Amino acid sequence: MKMEFANEIRDHDVRLKELGQMIYDYCGLNYLDNPSSLASKVSKRLSALHMSYGEYAEFLKRNPQEWDHLVELITNNETYFFREESQLHELSNVILPQFRNKTCIRIWSAACSTGEEPYSLAMTIAESGMVPLESVHITATDINKKVLQIARRGWYHKNSLCFRRTPREMLDKYFFPQDEGFQIKSFIKDRIDFRQSNLLNDEDMAAVGKVDVIFCRNVLIYFDSATTRRVISKFYHLLNPGGFLFLGHAETITGMNTDFETIHAHAAFYYRKRNTDPEGCHVGGTFTTRRRS
Repeated sequence: MKMEFANEIRDHDVRLKELGQMIYDYCGLNYLDNPSSLASKVSKRLSALHMSYGEYAEFLKRNPQEWDHLVELITNNETYFFREESQLHELSNVILPQFRNKTCIRIWSAACSTGEEPYSLAMTIAESGMVPLESVHITATDINKKVLQIARRGWYHKNSLCFRRTPREMLDKYFFPQDEGFQIKSFIKDRIDFRQSNLLNDEDMAAVGKVDVIFCRNVLIYFDSATTRRVISKFYHLLNPGGFLFLGHAETITGMNTDFETIHAHAAFYYRKRNTDPEGCHVGGTFTTRRRS
C-alpha cells in the first residue's frame, strides 16, 4: 500500500512537471522551478474538469482553445495608470522630441494587460505636445484574451486601484464618468490597436511590424535567461535603428551581450538600439542574421 501511494505521488509530480514544461514551451512562463505555485493556480480548473495533471495535458493537446483559459489562470495582470512615472517623463521630454520630424511614430506596449499602460502612454504624449497625437500609433498586445476585453472597452471602476497614481486633473481631462466608473475618451482610445499576441510566437511578433519604442515592463521577471534572450532578440529586430526599449525597474539586460546601449537617466534607465544595424535582418516573419560577405 505504501509503495502504491509513493508511486502515485511520484506520478503526480512527474505529470505536474510535464504540464509546466508545456507552459514553458508555449509562452515562456517558468513554473519548472516552482511546481507548487502552478498546482495552486490550476487546481480549481482541474477539479471542474475532473481531470488529473496528465489528463489535462492531453486535453490541452486535443483542445488548443483551452490555452486561453489556462493563460488566464497563470498570468499576473496587476497594473495601474502612470506606472513608473520616471520612464513616462523620459518618453515625453527626451524621446518624443527626437521624433518631431516623423509622420508616423509607432509604439508597442507588449504585455499590456488591462490597458492602463498603453492608455497612459497616449495620455502622456497628448500632454507633452511634442508631437501631434494623430501621428502616434500604439500597438498593445497581451497573451490573455480576457484582459484584452477589458482593455478594449476602456472602462474602469471608480474604486479600482488602477487609479491610485492618477492625478485628478488627468482623470477629468481624459476620462468621463460612466455608471460606477470612468470611461477613457475616444480620442485617446482611437490611438491604440489591441490584439492578442504571444511573445514567443514568431508570427505574432512579425505581425506587430517595425516600431520606434517598445514598453515591456514587469514581464521578463517571469522568464528564465534563455527565454529572456529570445524575447530581447525579437525586440531588437523589430525596433527601428535608434529605437528605444523600456523594461520594468527590476529588470535588466545589462551583461547579456546584446547590441543595445544602456541609457542612464536621473531616475530611470532604458535601452537604445544603435543607429546602425549591420547584422540584424527581419525577413518574412522569421528572425535571421545577415552575414557579412
